[in-house]
Amino acid sequence: MTISSTNSPAPRVLLVDDEMGILESLRILLKGEGFHPITALGGRAGLERLDDGEPDVVLTDIRMPDVSGVQVLAAVRERYPACPVILMTAQATLQSAMQAVNEGAFYYIQKPFRNDELLAILKRAVEHRQLRAENTVLKQEIRKRDRTSAVVAVGKSRAWQEALRMAEMVAPTDSTVLVTGESGTGKEVIARYVHDLSGRNDLPFMSINCGALPESLLESELFGHVKGSFTGAVKDKTGLFAAALGGTFFLDEIGETTAATQVKLLRVLQQREVIPVGGTESIPINARVIAATNRDLEEEIKRGSFRGDLYYRLNVIALHLPPLRHRADDIPLLAEHFLSRVATQRGEKPKTIAEAARDAMMAYQWPGNVRELENALERAVILSPGATIEASALPARIVERRAEPLVADRTPATPTLEAIERAYISWVLQNESGNKSRTAEVLGIDPSTLYRKLARYGEEAA
Repeated sequence: MTISSTNSPAPRVLLVDDEMGILESLRILLKGEGFHPITALGGRAGLERLDDGEPDVVLTDIRMPDVSGVQVLAAVRERYPACPVILMTAQATLQSAMQAVNEGAFYYIQKPFRNDELLAILKRAVEHRQLRAENTVLKQEIRKRDRTSAVVAVGKSRAWQEALRMAEMVAPTDSTVLVTGESGTGKEVIARYVHDLSGRNDLPFMSINCGALPESLLESELFGHVKGSFTGAVKDKTGLFAAALGGTFFLDEIGETTAATQVKLLRVLQQREVIPVGGTESIPINARVIAATNRDLEEEIKRGSFRGDLYYRLNVIALHLPPLRHRADDIPLLAEHFLSRVATQRGEKPKTIAEAARDAMMAYQWPGNVRELENALERAVILSPGATIEASALPARIVERRAEPLVADRTPATPTLEAIERAYISWVLQNESGNKSRTAEVLGIDPSTLYRKLARYGEEAA
């Protein structure tokens, strides 16, 4: 499995061990397989070799008398974050190796090991390093373009800004995050935002909807499987946790998982390792986990359908996304963003929204949240031949609300505060000839607050 070619230089592998015999054996093996080995006798010599420039891979023993392999790992992570580090460990230091993987090591291999096993791991490390290098430039350009236009940045409401601030605070950490919110509020969007702002942003972002697959298939996707473990398993499969390669793994709708899957997810979070379906050997993983749900998991725990220990492992950082009805001020901004995006896709100029259509959108409760708004506007663009989207182009559920008078025919003997408020708003609205902007100004409230009140009272937006 010679790895080098005439078109690319041999991958530079820094070998660090305190036994000269092991170093020499590894040097001969790697050189014969197309690598460029660089040897260092002991951890201190390994640190000095780092001054010569960044290697493609570091292969180091853990237990050395002067400087440990874990210290070598820390130095490489600080100076060359993209350089993968593989740890060689005896059984006595296996726990230290697993801990080091959690701290950023690419892999660990247990002594004594087979040559083909080591070479396969080195090849994966080199490919991983090359992929990171190739993806970094591309992802930087994508982020520059997407940061300014991504829907996550659209919104000035207090509730949304608080959610963004929390996301930005937790992004640089490796803490597990639990994102909660109704369907359509943008849970995966915020998870990607956290990933983009983290130190893992040049590594994969993997995601899976836990409610979209049956239990057996979900576990195979999450943890992988070995050949022959079940009917149809014709070859080994790498699970998504392992495929994340130290990036971010987003578990959407975690509340839909079964009790058996929850036990295995708990093991992943506790031990930072997975066992493929049908397998016996564990595989270390180093992906950051972000989970999301539209359920109240504390209530699910009381009902016995969700494990409390898994919940507390997931809920290290809680990030709640507000429903769109609680951020009505953002509706015009989101609408403008979606119309601009649709126009770009269609090669057209963005359409504008007529006042009646905008009023209807502001008053509507949006049970499907941002996703429903996006779909409604895409539909409206298709149904609007002109440059303006009229109310008639919106779905009927948005514009055809039940009409009720703001003031009842018979006033109760002691009117409620709500009845008085309804009557006063109606009076101001009539005095201002139905102009809602001026009505809101006279009332001293934000226009979005007025729209919500009118929607609650059942008044038709005219």
